[in-house]
Amino acid sequence: METNVIAGINYDILCFIVNDGMGSKVLKLGKQDGVSGGTVLYGFGTVNNNALRMLGLDDIRKEIVILAAKKEVAEYTLEDLSKKLKLEKRNHGIAFTIPIVNLLGNRNCVYSQNASSRKVDNVMHQAIFTIVDHGQAEQVIDAAVAAGSQGGTVITGRGSGSHETSKLFSMDIEPEKEIVMILSETHTTDAIVASISNAIEIEKPGNGVLFTLDVNNTKGLF
Repeated sequence: METNVIAGINYDILCFIVNDGMGSKVLKLGKQDGVSGGTVLYGFGTVNNNALRMLGLDDIRKEIVILAAKKEVAEYTLEDLSKKLKLEKRNHGIAFTIPIVNLLGNRNCVYSQNASSRKVDNVMHQAIFTIVDHGQAEQVIDAAVAAGSQGGTVITGRGSGSHETSKLFSMDIEPEKEIVMILSETHTTDAIVASISNAIEIEKPGNGVLFTLDVNNTKGLF
């Protein structure tokens, strides 16, 4: 079977965090720009505002759209959709791109064993991902805010670690997980990570996982 492979092609992940109901529009606009498809995840964003917290309005439903495309297409799509979605205005959404090493499942893509990580030039922002048990996301957000973060986005999921499962009628029950995604300026990342680590003692087995990624470009941050 012949596969069209072009050596040296770089791919990026595009991530858009938009208000509830906007995910389908992002996918449609992305397709118009040449992105073949994407995935919409559901979560909620946090607002660091005491007045809203008292009213119970500090958690806002969000849709997280994940797209993958060639670097050039991703860059164009980021700029184009940022204008169309008016991300220059507050509360309209956030977008960023992350370089990836390999991409499978997309048209004309094959896995390369010789692929190497692409460096991000002049890194100004990083994405901090923290995966914890259900109910701990607020503690992660509070620790991040105490270290200078403006807040984050929480996505729900499930874990599959053998030491984290419980039994119900002889069946394994996988506990719900919460994934907290925080964008930070590079110079504040270490402080935010340290604050989260101390708050939830993440280095102890079963307390969670935390990792950071360099971000290429960001839109919608103020």
